[in-house]
Amino acid sequence: MPESFTHVGLASRVVLGAGSLDRVADEVALLGTDRVLLIATRSARDWADLVERSLADSFAGRIDEVTQHVPKEKADAARAKAREVGATGIIAIGGGSAIGLAKAIALTAELPIVAVPTTYSGSEMTPVWGQTEGGDKTTGTDLKVLPKTVVYDPVLSQQLPLKVTAASVANALAHCVEATWTEKADPITEVIAVEGARALREGLLQVLVSPTDLDARSNLLYGASLAGSALASAGTGLHHKLCHLLGGTYNLPHAETHAAVLPQVTRVKAPEVPRAKARLEAALDTTDLAAGLFDLFTTAHVPTSLRELGLSEAKSVEAAESFEAKTGTDVRDILARAWAGERPEGAS
Repeated sequence: MPESFTHVGLASRVVLGAGSLDRVADEVALLGTDRVLLIATRSARDWADLVERSLADSFAGRIDEVTQHVPKEKADAARAKAREVGATGIIAIGGGSAIGLAKAIALTAELPIVAVPTTYSGSEMTPVWGQTEGGDKTTGTDLKVLPKTVVYDPVLSQQLPLKVTAASVANALAHCVEATWTEKADPITEVIAVEGARALREGLLQVLVSPTDLDARSNLLYGASLAGSALASAGTGLHHKLCHLLGGTYNLPHAETHAAVLPQVTRVKAPEVPRAKARLEAALDTTDLAAGLFDLFTTAHVPTSLRELGLSEAKSVEAAESFEAKTGTDVRDILARAWAGERPEGAS
């Protein structure tokens, strides 16, 4: 019999399959949206052009410039654009930056979002929003920003460079792993997180051999969806708080920062949840979770040190001091190891 728990699942309509981009206009119509603001990352502009044409008279306007960590000025401009065109809904095509900008609009305007992810951030499955101002990243949770519909088309990520793919998978794996040790973690989120980690590892190893394989790309989208679902229910903890500090204050690349920090936080936090640790180790085919993550990222050529991302050792120490001042948690050892890129102890 499982331990007592309370689980909160968040509902989104999920459509996955090759060619499902063709269904976006119909999915928008199901929501009753007749004035659509389209947001797309630069790499997704060709796909956005197809969606724009399919929307016909429902197309209201478009934003093609997005920035990671959602700077406040970008969020304000996007909100103004939504008001200007009289938007009644949003389509976001691209990675976490495009979806994050859509969330910034929905937070104040309460517009439904149809998300079409082209990477594996998992943001599309969560009610978590973020915004950066003056070097500080603020995050929050609000059901208004949870996309109503998520359309996963593996064709859109088929040509995603391996470097970007691997870093994005590291981001998704961080969602899976941390979802097992937060205060709100429960047996259901644990099962979702473990299956997500299995699919992500399998898909990543597949694309390293065959980058355009649609089955592999589908596996990664499936894993990313589960990762986002687990994070949405379990919330975030030490790992994500650290990454938000590093990204918001020092403008480090979001996905790669996860890869550098996750193995070091896992070394400290995973022993607190031995059952989940063992299940994740089985899913990732390793005898030590922290070292297994580090080795997987190394195999995929994702940077595993903050030094490689351009953070100086002095800034790393400064970040640890700032984090402790704000939270009371000493992370000096974690960040020192993450800066140096040390393989976690405890593995052969």
